[in-house]
Amino acid sequence: MEWDSRTDRSFARGRAALAAGVLGLLLAVGGCGASGDSSGSNEKAADSKYAPSGERAGAGTDADGAASAAEDRADGKPAGSKAAPKPGAAATHVIRTATLSVEVKSVPKAVAAARGVAERAGGLVATENTERLDDTYETSHLVLRVPQDRFQEVLRELAGSGKLLSRTSNAKDVTDQVVDVDSRIATQRASVARVRELMDRAEKISDVVALEGELSSRQSDLESLLAQQSSLKDRTSLATITLDLTPPDAPDDDGREEDAGFLDALGGGWGAFVTMLRWVAVAFGAALPFLLTGALALLVWRALRRRGAARTAAPAGTPEKEGTPAP
Repeated sequence: MEWDSRTDRSFARGRAALAAGVLGLLLAVGGCGASGDSSGSNEKAADSKYAPSGERAGAGTDADGAASAAEDRADGKPAGSKAAPKPGAAATHVIRTATLSVEVKSVPKAVAAARGVAERAGGLVATENTERLDDTYETSHLVLRVPQDRFQEVLRELAGSGKLLSRTSNAKDVTDQVVDVDSRIATQRASVARVRELMDRAEKISDVVALEGELSSRQSDLESLLAQQSSLKDRTSLATITLDLTPPDAPDDDGREEDAGFLDALGGGWGAFVTMLRWVAVAFGAALPFLLTGALALLVWRALRRRGAARTAAPAGTPEKEGTPAP
């Protein structure tokens, strides 16, 4: 019985030692995991501290997404589901253009009226070009910029200012292009910020020079995207209307063109006569040097001919003068 009791005590001590060893092993494993988690959290904190703003924003977005997913699960919604967008939430960007050709009785008055219509609508006259045909008639070419919501109203007023000869209108949806440019601008800004942060942490001159070149390239791309965004914003906020104003073909009171009369025929004939005299004068002026040269040559030739004739006649009369009369 003594041996059995000593054996039981030995087994009990062995089980206690084994349990203590297992417990110590579990505590050691738990301590290692905790230290690993704490070190990982410290590294993540350091990375978030020195990470670019775009990456930190992404981390915040992930956290917000996790929170929203938790809320969805609490409300009984499946994880990852998104709320349906409200109707009309996405803005539509459209470029509108129109071309009008209107015949008016007075072009200057029509130009002033068109300018007033554009200004009352909150727009402006971008281009104005007036050309005078003669002392009475002139034409005008206008380019108007008006807000999108007043586009149709302005078109109706301009078309009703006279006799409408032609009208064309065009609308181009550039919503996808606007969204793409906005997204690229956000990405490029984050890229520029990332390069600047790397420059702040760079220690070698070679690294600084390389980063400066990269920063210049990315900044240039960003400025180009900003210019595209500004152009799209201008063309989608203000519509463009091209207006051509022309006078009528000088009709009389009855609306018929005036027939040519005696005075018109006389004026046309006098103009033709003056034109003919002008061409004759031009031809005479061109031929005058040749005529003068020919006349001078003729005079010299005649003088030489007379002198030769006089010399020929002189020897024939000389014997008669020298002969003596007979005794």
